[in-house]
Amino acid sequence: MAQLCFLGTGGSVATEKRDNTALVISSGEALLLIDCPGGVIQKIKRLGFDPRSVTSILVTHIHPDHIYGLPSFVHSLMLDECLVELYGSEETIRFCQDLLDLFHLREEKIKTRICFKNTEKNKIYRLSSSLIFSAMRIPHDSSSLAYRFRFEDTRRDLTYSGDTPVFPSLFKASAGIDYLIHDCSAPSRFFNKYPSLYRMHTHSLDLGRLSQEAKVRCLIPCHFFGELDFSLAEIEKEIRENFEGKLIVPQDLIKIDL
Repeated sequence: MAQLCFLGTGGSVATEKRDNTALVISSGEALLLIDCPGGVIQKIKRLGFDPRSVTSILVTHIHPDHIYGLPSFVHSLMLDECLVELYGSEETIRFCQDLLDLFHLREEKIKTRICFKNTEKNKIYRLSSSLIFSAMRIPHDSSSLAYRFRFEDTRRDLTYSGDTPVFPSLFKASAGIDYLIHDCSAPSRFFNKYPSLYRMHTHSLDLGRLSQEAKVRCLIPCHFFGELDFSLAEIEKEIRENFEGKLIVPQDLIKIDL
């Protein structure tokens, strides 16, 4: 059975309980890492996985809290014969290449090799014998992508939004989906207080309403702001004002069977 594991569930400002959002999906022989902030190697080990088993990295966008740990990830494994495919937008691929080059981590002496793959619209990519994915452009940053996964052995689907404001096309594409992991940065009161947030992120009241309209079966909010004072109970209450499906509010290092 595939597992979804959260390395972190917070926004750009980490707290004592939440680090930057990043995910691991374990599916058969594949270990997939989604985004690569700091401390990834240690967290993967704490979850009981071998970091050398990571076969693919999917990067949602190139803001620091989603990519700054990539050089450390490669450097930590530099003595191991590993081949890791890294997927992202064209802008993301260029940025990641430049970032590794800053630390000379693509030189011949580095045994862990990164194979860069620019995702194309409407193309299906295979990560393992039972796991495929496609990518969708979303607002937030010019490099931003959302990812949709298909677990062929269980015929279940999962969408991960990455950081995004409300984007109707994403909910339309996710209608009736088994799992939606979506930006839920803060309760609505903070968006009303700081309207610029509407251009970059999604609040819990909108997320619950749109997920209900899309008939999402299981909603998993994440990317909770660490710099604002609110509780997860407030997040859950706002989502539940409209959403009737299964709701999982994740903690760091939680494992979810898919």
